[in-house]
Amino acid sequence: MASEATPRINAHYLEQFSNQTVRIVGKVLALHGETATLDASGSITIHLNRESHLTVNNAAEIIGKVQPDLSVKVLQATDFGSSMDYAAADAVVDATHRYKEIFYEGGPEI
Repeated sequence: MASEATPRINAHYLEQFSNQTVRIVGKVLALHGETATLDASGSITIHLNRESHLTVNNAAEIIGKVQPDLSVKVLQATDFGSSMDYAAADAVVDATHRYKEIFYEGGPEI
C-alpha cells in the first residue's frame, strides 16, 4: 500500500497546493475555538479537529488539506513545544521544492 505524499510547504506555497494534503511547520499565533492562526512564513488559518491540542507560541506541525480559501483543514496536529528553529524549518521547505526528485516519487508533479 503506497502512502500519500505530504509535501512540506509554508504560506508562500498554499495556492499551488489547493485541495491537496500538505505538511506545515509554524508557530501558533492564536487559538479561536475551532480555528487557529499559524505563522509559517506568513499567516495561515487552520481549521482544528477534536484531536488538535495546540498551545499559543509553540511550534506545531500540521498535516492537513488546503481548502479553496487557502485555509488548512487539520488531519493531524503535533505540538513541537517552544523551542523551534523556524529558519531551519523554512530551509527544509525550500530544499524539498528545489530538489523534488530526492524527496518525492515522481518529483516533477509536486
